[in-house]
Amino acid sequence: MCAHILVAEDDDIQAELIRRLLLKEGHTTVVVSDGRAAIDEAGSRRPDLVVLDLMLPGIDGFGVCRVLRRDQDVPVLMLTARSAEEDVLLGLDLGADDYMTKPYSPRELLARIRTLLRRTLRPAESSPALRVGGISVDPVRHKVVCDGAPVDCTPGEFAILRAMAAEPDRVFTRRQLLQHTRGHDRASTERAIDAHIMNLRKKIEPNPRTPARLLTVFGVGYKLVDGRHDC
Repeated sequence: MCAHILVAEDDDIQAELIRRLLLKEGHTTVVVSDGRAAIDEAGSRRPDLVVLDLMLPGIDGFGVCRVLRRDQDVPVLMLTARSAEEDVLLGLDLGADDYMTKPYSPRELLARIRTLLRRTLRPAESSPALRVGGISVDPVRHKVVCDGAPVDCTPGEFAILRAMAAEPDRVFTRRQLLQHTRGHDRASTERAIDAHIMNLRKKIEPNPRTPARLLTVFGVGYKLVDGRHDC
């Protein structure tokens, strides 16, 4: 699976390490060192994935992620030396699909990249759309429709919605949803699921403050039900 990957990293040593790792995997890679260059490169060449350092000069990673999510649906893997939960959740809230805290294992970095690419570049397969009330999730075309209107989801949000739509009314724990979105069973990042759920509610609920479709089961997790309201 070869992909075009944009690496936005201002640390020359880290950038070269990532570039070499991706080259060995067969990917084409462009490296930039500031936020404005990352936005320009992503807009002109449309990468298959972006590896995005949070602490970029000029426009930081948060700003870059905000622009990317406004203009395109590209998977974003955020790299950060800041492990504060607020920073991580803000990145996820802006649309990042995964994150890693520095220092990180090169092998784990490649594993995370492979997971995101498999989700977005996998070949088409014969699979009917999943329907729960007015929501339709098409795994092949990677499309979500809510009462006839298209819904723009990040890869992470789509993975959650696809898993829940396949088993409506089932209660999923955060850990179970984390396995669907990232392929890793890491309890330390389960709070990330809350950010994805909040974003999904903004997109599929008529009133995100009083959800009718994507419900919280207190003390357990979340479930998708056949809500009778319009989006």
